[in-house]
Amino acid sequence: MRSFALFARLRTSASATLTATTARGCRRDHIRCVSRSPVVNLPINSIVLNKANESDLPVETDSVKTGHAVISTFDLFSIGVGPSSSHTVGPMRAGKIFIADLRELGLLDQVKSIKIVLYGSLAATGKGHHTPQAILLGLEGSDPETIDCGTIPSRYEAILANQSLHLDGKRRIHFDMDRDMLWRWDQVLKTHPNGIRFSCFDEHGDLLATNEYFSVGGGFVVNDKTKVDENLFYKGVDKSAVHGARLHQTHSVEEGDVIPAPEANDPGHLPYPFESGNSLLALTKRYNLTIAQIVHDNERYFGLSEQEIHDKLLRIWGVMDNCIRAGVTATEKALPGRLRLQRRAPMLYRRLMRGFYPGIGIPTIQLIGSGSAPTSLSTIDAPEGTEASTSSKEEQSITSQNGHSRAPRVMGSFNHPVLPMPPRKTMIPAVDFLSCYAIAVNEVNASGGRIVTSPTNGAAGVIPAVLKYIIEFVSDDPEKSIKTFLLTAAAVGMLFKRGSTISAAEGGCQAEVGVACSMASAGFAACMGASPETVLQAAEIGIEHNLGLTCDPIDGLVQVPCIVRIRFYTSVKAVTAAQLSMACPGIYRVTLDEAIEAMRLTAADMSIKYKETSLSGLATTVKIPLTVPAC
Repeated sequence: MRSFALFARLRTSASATLTATTARGCRRDHIRCVSRSPVVNLPINSIVLNKANESDLPVETDSVKTGHAVISTFDLFSIGVGPSSSHTVGPMRAGKIFIADLRELGLLDQVKSIKIVLYGSLAATGKGHHTPQAILLGLEGSDPETIDCGTIPSRYEAILANQSLHLDGKRRIHFDMDRDMLWRWDQVLKTHPNGIRFSCFDEHGDLLATNEYFSVGGGFVVNDKTKVDENLFYKGVDKSAVHGARLHQTHSVEEGDVIPAPEANDPGHLPYPFESGNSLLALTKRYNLTIAQIVHDNERYFGLSEQEIHDKLLRIWGVMDNCIRAGVTATEKALPGRLRLQRRAPMLYRRLMRGFYPGIGIPTIQLIGSGSAPTSLSTIDAPEGTEASTSSKEEQSITSQNGHSRAPRVMGSFNHPVLPMPPRKTMIPAVDFLSCYAIAVNEVNASGGRIVTSPTNGAAGVIPAVLKYIIEFVSDDPEKSIKTFLLTAAAVGMLFKRGSTISAAEGGCQAEVGVACSMASAGFAACMGASPETVLQAAEIGIEHNLGLTCDPIDGLVQVPCIVRIRFYTSVKAVTAAQLSMACPGIYRVTLDEAIEAMRLTAADMSIKYKETSLSGLATTVKIPLTVPAC
């Protein structure tokens, strides 16, 4: 094993060479100070809500934390493949990035062999999460967003059978899985539990280049040299094709970090930077904008036009909707893996649709109507100080107790491409559909299908299910609801990504399912016309009762308890949390920021056995038979 003997001796110099290339453009010879917001001319992250008087404008605090929470919505919601964003999507991107860097260095034609080492959680549950398939197909040049999901199993089997890897689709090398991919589940690298090390060698066994990558959740990939600006351009792999604003986001910097100088196409500063729920709420109050409007305007800073934002949001929803459709129409009886878990979404959907004529929607009696519609079912009132919106012209004016008509109070700007949602009442008459949508998405994810990280793959059923439910049973304007929901949910996801984690390998299932529940709760409340404060209250309720949730997948598969947990537990809880916040607006003791910090502390205290390693919990108490009966 001459090649591996050379690895330890040559690693330092080669790593510096390739890592420097991976972070190309991030020069250290020029630095810039932490940016200042043009909105209020205060240092970023210095805006908080004055609790002594909630009507006050944002005030400056004494302690200013560097960085902010804002990233692009289209980095948080990205299109990929199942079953895991951190164990499948991230590793595939890492493999493609490594090969792209070799190509730019002019080393690809010299590569004779490649060694891959997986560390920590990636090694512990990587086989069940399709990590080997993802890495090898990434090395062959495939991208999570565009790969044909149906070809993944056959391509992987061909690599194993032929012991041949086609690097970047251009150079074929010998690859022996047993020899060239090592699994170090007992070793965790310093930066993150999900570590990958790539090393390539020439025909003489000499090391050409090496680099370490870390899949930090949600499909995001970083490496040690560029973790300051967190390589968000890796979502698209090719840095040259990415807008300058996304190359120099500093939301993850700490005091004393050197910040790279901006490129020529860096447009400057965010219009509405926020680093916490309090600062986000302060911005909405100061500028009379909804949370969705704040996020929309920040997207413009990332070089997108209003039409591009609109198209991208609808495309994300289109993939989510197609995923639900694929799940409820699947013909396979069982999910892949030794558990042979039976698919349930098709059967549930057939039961729910029994008796309905094809092509005709749900009967009116089962739809969620306006608050003025008579119903025998209990309803949740609109936020305090508001009345429900109505559909008929005669009901457009709301009559108060003293007999005078008044319009409902709507938070947000009407001079904006994302219009605010009017307040309304709601009831939940068809919650079984919500459960069916959630399980459909997660069964598609578990089988390695096309998925949207929202914010991860393991929890990807929650947000599509709640949004589908809104569109089918609540909304009078689906496009408006889609934009409001996704932009609002993205803001909450950004806060968790900065303040805690969205990686189960770092925080257990609370970091994935819990965060998705919080995001969906906020999106639902926003679509019901709740105020920004009530929206963040819904987000807090969504995460508070998921704190401490562990990640103990049986056999390392994203199936049990993952699918049922999302189906019956989290998607329904998201709607319930939003209902509670709207029923009791302004009545709360715990803020979203405090809940996020509690989640961070809980994650730090949690045993590694419960962080996507399958070393305890259900993963060890449930015995998997060596053979499964055909029945």
